[in-house]
Amino acid sequence: MQTTTDFNPRPITLKARDITLNPLAREDIKGFHNAGNHEGLWKWVIPNPCESLSSTEHWIANALNEQQLGHQIPFVIIDNHSKKIIGSTRYCSIRRDDRNIEIGHTFITPDFQRTHVNTQTKFLLLKHAFEILGAIRVEIKTHEKNEQSRNAILRIGAKFEGVLRNNRILPNGYVRSTAIFSITEQEWPQVKTDLQAKLDLN
Repeated sequence: MQTTTDFNPRPITLKARDITLNPLAREDIKGFHNAGNHEGLWKWVIPNPCESLSSTEHWIANALNEQQLGHQIPFVIIDNHSKKIIGSTRYCSIRRDDRNIEIGHTFITPDFQRTHVNTQTKFLLLKHAFEILGAIRVEIKTHEKNEQSRNAILRIGAKFEGVLRNNRILPNGYVRSTAIFSITEQEWPQVKTDLQAKLDLN
């Protein structure tokens, strides 16, 4: 396994057969808004960050500020066939000393849900995290009650670790509990093989 000498995630373009992950940019606002402006996407996220162009712009600005601070690396998900933005994801909760990282803030526009997109997206991020950055652990979290997201995380090979009870207070005062999953460096080779088989990416 080849890795960089330090665990320091940076913006990078990652490409699979059907999708490309490009670093998020301010110029992405319209495409980002069009992909995310679907109420059903945000059932478990309050407030809806794509409710308007101004809220989308604010969300992107915050994401880029977190990137500048070294806390997150946000991406847009591009459909290679239409060249349109169809979602977003990011590296977050970056713990450099422990070589830990989280994949989060992921949404996929409804037309591309339950397709190849989520699996190819996670494959690119996991492969880069383990094989280039040298991560020893990748976390994925979701709302405790978001069964669709929990099932999607399990399908990519992550292991359920438990529920972080009452770990977040949302802007509307709702107290959220979070389901946490992970993949370790020891598990990655088998997870990689299984994902390649699902995607026919060998």
